[in-house]
Amino acid sequence: MIDTNADSTIDTKETLTTMRHSLAHIMAQAVQSLFPGTKFGIGPPIEDGFYYDFELPQPLTLENLPAIEAKMKEIIVANLPFIREEISKEKARQTFADQPYKLELISDLPGPMVSTYRQGDFIDLCRGPHVPSTANVKAFKLVRIAGAYWRGDESRPMLQRIYGLAFESQADLDNYIALQVESAKRDHRKLGKELDLFSIHEEIGPGLICWHPKGTRIRQVIEDFWKEEHSKRGYDLVYTPHIAKQELWKTSGHWDFYHDYLYPPMVIEGQEYLLKPMNCLAHILIYKSQLRSYRNLPLRYAELGTVYRYERSGVLHGLARVRGFTQDDAHIFCRSDQIEAEVTNVVKLAQFMMSSFGFSEYELLLSTRPEKYAGTLEMWNRATNSLIQVLETLGLNYREDPGEGVFYGPKIDIKLKDALGHAWQGPTIQVDFNLPQRFNVTYIGDDGMEHQTTMIHRTVLGSMERFLACLTEHYGGAFPVWLAPVQVTIIPIADRHIDYARQIEKVLQDENFRTQLDDSSERMNLKIREAQFQKVPYMIIIGDKEMNSDTISLRLRNGKSSSSQSLSQVITTIQAAVKTKS
Repeated sequence: MIDTNADSTIDTKETLTTMRHSLAHIMAQAVQSLFPGTKFGIGPPIEDGFYYDFELPQPLTLENLPAIEAKMKEIIVANLPFIREEISKEKARQTFADQPYKLELISDLPGPMVSTYRQGDFIDLCRGPHVPSTANVKAFKLVRIAGAYWRGDESRPMLQRIYGLAFESQADLDNYIALQVESAKRDHRKLGKELDLFSIHEEIGPGLICWHPKGTRIRQVIEDFWKEEHSKRGYDLVYTPHIAKQELWKTSGHWDFYHDYLYPPMVIEGQEYLLKPMNCLAHILIYKSQLRSYRNLPLRYAELGTVYRYERSGVLHGLARVRGFTQDDAHIFCRSDQIEAEVTNVVKLAQFMMSSFGFSEYELLLSTRPEKYAGTLEMWNRATNSLIQVLETLGLNYREDPGEGVFYGPKIDIKLKDALGHAWQGPTIQVDFNLPQRFNVTYIGDDGMEHQTTMIHRTVLGSMERFLACLTEHYGGAFPVWLAPVQVTIIPIADRHIDYARQIEKVLQDENFRTQLDDSSERMNLKIREAQFQKVPYMIIIGDKEMNSDTISLRLRNGKSSSSQSLSQVITTIQAAVKTKS
């Protein structure tokens, strides 16, 4: 069933968007008043507020924001009406004669007329809508300044962009700001450095990740769990090359439809090769390596396959947006009568994987045919209807995301919600009739004739890089015991306790616990503080009392502690936490 929000929710969202748009104009008026000669770019509403781009006679700093806010409040108190007027392009050019960016926009707009909005002595080129008056806006705050190329083009002038937040009430604004403070603490880029999980080096290149030992441990646990669960469900693991001849990507359509995300070809022995942006084509060739019967289907190939896509440097973001990443990829080759059963199983596997990693909230999107697509409308309708049927049968709420399918087929996108409510791209499920047709992927039916195979592309985590970024922010770096890169830190109080601590370390390592012995010369309190900073779940403290009684003292990262436990008791406690993924 499609999840339709109540009309009141839609109205509230539209009202908030309109208010944010109006605040962008109010800010522009304030900037015009404070900085005569300003040239104006654009000022749209955004998810949490608004921004406006300016070419100013001087560079702005954060110290300028309070003065701009104060001037905005004067404009709000003045209760200036927003007045819309439709004028000819000729008159618009006269009105904005000293505004080169507005003149460019006017030339690009269709038709002979344009609309403007005026409040007080400020007029802007705008299609609206706006609130009735400046007094109708609510809580806002200017928060930062950034550079922005005009129209996103690096060859065009760099403008100064002022960002503002805007909400229906001061309480909503304060809550949002508090949430942003907490988000900054949980930023996976910050925690990744503090916890020594990964790094990015200019010498290697932006968007390319070096995994450190601790990050690798987490990734290995995830991958081992992933492989185990896939083997249980009849998937066969495969490995495929990182490069392939360019002709392969031309046949698939990636060269035409996905060209902007492909790295330039490399020439090897006179042949042009590409770094692979997808794993699917190699899986197709594995399938085609022998004749397949209807009795063989479905075939499920799974691969933790690293792919490479050229992302603009401006959108790269830690692990969340990279140029080289590993997909938890799989492709299912099946008959048309098996599609819905296979998609259903994938959805259930995705739900199981999400719950196993502690995600209980997520949103389902049905991403439909984009403007540029391959294949026929009949193919797209069949594939889309198959996905809808599964969602409806499972009784899952979803909403349509028009035009966001990939060029070869529609998909179900699942957005994970982390502990702070942020949405992350997670599992993806696509039904594809197009690539099997392009590559003549077939099977022999029970009638002895060749039939086209259907292909289901899917991930149940997304990419390992983005998923670990999501996990890090979801848990604030305090990973559950089964995922923690170091599960136990052993802290001897003095040098005379180190030998006993090493005996305990050996026992724990034999139990396959990820263990670390802090035998540094630092004081005990500093060692405990460092283990807490590293968010280690368990700390074992060893002193004279523990050594003489053949026991240990246990401390948790939340500060709780208990003394005089046997090592076997502690092992049982940790094993239970690992088994239950708590």
